[in-house]
Amino acid sequence: MSDNLTALLICVIVVCVPVWLGLHYTSRMRATRFLNAKDAEAFDNLSQTAARMEQRMNNLERILDAEVPNWRRNFESSQS
Repeated sequence: MSDNLTALLICVIVVCVPVWLGLHYTSRMRATRFLNAKDAEAFDNLSQTAARMEQRMNNLERILDAEVPNWRRNFESSQS
């Protein structure tokens, strides 16, 4: 009787537990693949902020191009 119980326990540990773990983590991965509402809102806010910052940088570069024509070359030479 003890040998049968040991064999059954080994089968459960070797076969059932890995299958259960694989299915468990696969379902967890599917559930977290998409953004929840809070994360989607934060992502939208960050995207809008990045777009505004890019617009500001473009405006500043345009102003600098008009006011200081060689600013890019001077900036690049100061970085070296």
